[in-house]
Amino acid sequence: MGQPTDLHLALLLLFLALCWGQRSNPDVRRPSCDRCDRRLACNCSYGGWTCVPMVTDRALTLDLSFNYITAVTGDDLTGHGVLGSLSLHGNKLAAIHPSAFDALWSLEELDLSDNQLTALSHRWFIKLGALRELNLLHNPYSCLGSPAVFQTLVQLRRLRFGGPALEELKRGDLSGVAGLEELTVHANNLTRYETGALGYVWPLDRVTLSLRGPFLKNTALASAVLGDVSYPETQLVLEDLHVMRNQSVQPFRETASRRVRKITFRNFSVSDEAVVDLLMVMNGAPLTSLFMDGVTLTGEGRWERAKWTDHKSIDEFYIRNAVVLKVFHFASFLELSFLLQYPSKVSVINSQVFVMPCLTSCLLVNLQYLDLSDNLLTDLTMTETLCNGDGTLKGLRVLNFSGNALKSLSTMSQQVAKLSKLTHLDISRNGYSSMPMDCPWPSTLRYLNISRAKLTTITPCLPITLEVLDLSNNDLNGFILFLPALRELHLSGNKLLRLPSGSLFPNLRTLSIQSNTLNTFSPSDIQAFGRLQDLRAGRNKFVCSCDFVNFLRSALQGVGDVRLTDGEESYVCDSPLHLQGEPVGGVRLSVVVCHRVLFVSVSCGAALFVGMLACVLLWRLHAFWYLKMMWAWLRAKRSSQRRRRRDGAESEPLLSYDAFVSYSERDAGWVENFLVPELEEPSFSRENDEDATTHRAPRPLTLCLHKRDFLPGHWIVDNIMGAMERSRRTVFILSENFVLSDWCRYELDFSHFKLFDGSAGGEAAILVLLEPLSKEDVPKRFCKLRKLMSSNTYLEWPQEEEGRGEFWRRLRCALGGEED
Repeated sequence: MGQPTDLHLALLLLFLALCWGQRSNPDVRRPSCDRCDRRLACNCSYGGWTCVPMVTDRALTLDLSFNYITAVTGDDLTGHGVLGSLSLHGNKLAAIHPSAFDALWSLEELDLSDNQLTALSHRWFIKLGALRELNLLHNPYSCLGSPAVFQTLVQLRRLRFGGPALEELKRGDLSGVAGLEELTVHANNLTRYETGALGYVWPLDRVTLSLRGPFLKNTALASAVLGDVSYPETQLVLEDLHVMRNQSVQPFRETASRRVRKITFRNFSVSDEAVVDLLMVMNGAPLTSLFMDGVTLTGEGRWERAKWTDHKSIDEFYIRNAVVLKVFHFASFLELSFLLQYPSKVSVINSQVFVMPCLTSCLLVNLQYLDLSDNLLTDLTMTETLCNGDGTLKGLRVLNFSGNALKSLSTMSQQVAKLSKLTHLDISRNGYSSMPMDCPWPSTLRYLNISRAKLTTITPCLPITLEVLDLSNNDLNGFILFLPALRELHLSGNKLLRLPSGSLFPNLRTLSIQSNTLNTFSPSDIQAFGRLQDLRAGRNKFVCSCDFVNFLRSALQGVGDVRLTDGEESYVCDSPLHLQGEPVGGVRLSVVVCHRVLFVSVSCGAALFVGMLACVLLWRLHAFWYLKMMWAWLRAKRSSQRRRRRDGAESEPLLSYDAFVSYSERDAGWVENFLVPELEEPSFSRENDEDATTHRAPRPLTLCLHKRDFLPGHWIVDNIMGAMERSRRTVFILSENFVLSDWCRYELDFSHFKLFDGSAGGEAAILVLLEPLSKEDVPKRFCKLRKLMSSNTYLEWPQEEEGRGEFWRRLRCALGGEED
């Protein structure tokens, strides 16, 4: 029994060690998310994370929405003191450590909506003193809990809470958030409510309530809730209501008695009976704005029973996404003059309206703003709506027909020509494909929007009174029209190759020309717009030339009167190819590219100077002479080799002479009278008699003399080279005449090369000085020969007769012609 116990103990200790290691180093197994942009906004949504991943502690925004995170531990967010926004929306979050958010002292936005939090804890928010927005919607908690969850959130301005499981709200639940501006409560299944629970914070700017269950089953509870949040300055938004009978309308008596001025219904279903009852309940109330977004009318529009009610205060009707279930039975609005004669703003958007009869238009006697966008109007039904252009809507100032099926710009201009107060016309997102040459417009028109159509050209049809013109997202490839009053021009999304001429718009302040086919623009193009202040020209196909890059960089830095307000990231190079995709502001072009002419000029000048300097230097170093001699040597040597190959075995022996004698023609007398007889014809008669008895005659030597032995008809350089190659030694008869002789210098030059190319067998030339001659008299380019002279390896012709015997003996010895 002892061994199993020890084994269990060892396993337990190992398990505890592993647990302690994980606890002491919680980041070991945590994944990391590196999807952060330059603004330090980290988007880690849809990443499949099951726990909070590690991100840089410099992050300002962290989006962890739509993952599978189930818990936030006390260490997950440690070190994120600068984090300003955190979203955990759409996870499976069921547990949050009490100190999980303690390190987020800078946090201003926190989204915990759409999770599995069954209870809320005030400990989560103790250290979040900077929090301004909190979203707790759609979690399965049934109450807010005790003590008050939001007690420490004194800076909170926007609060959203509630969900399908919320059943109870108590007085004091919202204590601590007296400065709240917006409140959203989803309480469709609310069953218990203490009066004053939402009245702790007032007045609110905006309150959004979802009270579907209370309106259907407990109108007293719904009345209590509305009574706590209804104030004249508060915009009341009611969502997910299904009002079908008189009893469901009774809670609105609280809003009427509290004199609420703005009510919005979202996802709102209502019957004819309920509409009539609502009109009666709101009789005399100072309601100014009624908004209905997503309204479903289940009846036939029989609302005449309420025509005695007073709704003179109503100023704005806003209806969007309306659905009429019995559209073919729906009554005319002609009986609703008690409602339609008062509002100045009417919007019916995306409700499949194909016509508003002229008789109905005539009822809108105070109308100044009409929005029928995203409907089914055609040119024909639009004509009916505007009463065939007779100016019925004489007070109309703003007209929006965008997103319909209009095709004729001429028809549109004719229909609005008599609207003498019209200043704004929006006919964007229609099917206009052409523009007539002339169009009648009201002289008051200042704003015209024909964007997202199919226009290809611009004509004088446009009124010259315009101050704002939007022609973006068409197919324009040019703009030539004088508009002297224009202050804003929007041409983005077209096919323009260049900026329009600034002289056409002397008062233009704002120009938007993004997403066209611009290649470049220059300071002169901008200066042509005398008063331009705001330019948006990004997302074009820019050619990043030097002038453009320098100009744009200055403009992005705010230099000059024109500001590029669409951001540096919008300006990207399209060419040249090696810069494609690079932000223009970050491009650095070299001097070679930007100042090519100057660079070429300076380079050529520098090259010319260096070339001249090199020539002078080479001349001073005798480089040209060396090249010349090298060329002659190579040529002569190649000629000699070809000759030997041609002659083959019949050629003369390699060494035909004992010595080649190089001398000046002026020294020929000494050579012929002294040198040749002495070396080629030695005799005892030239020696003393006593020497004759003891010495035998020296061996005659064979000398090569140019006057005697050079082959006529051959190139003299070949003769020199051949003589040197066939001679065992070379004898230079040096004198002032030798230095001045061109041919002697040639022979000396070739001897110089022969001595040091390895073909001389290491035997040096023999120098004979006929007269005193220092090494300075020898040209400096003969450095090796000057070195030989400085080493005393030369013979000097004695002027006295008694020294000549020794001279000849030494010369024959140097030539190898004296026997031992």
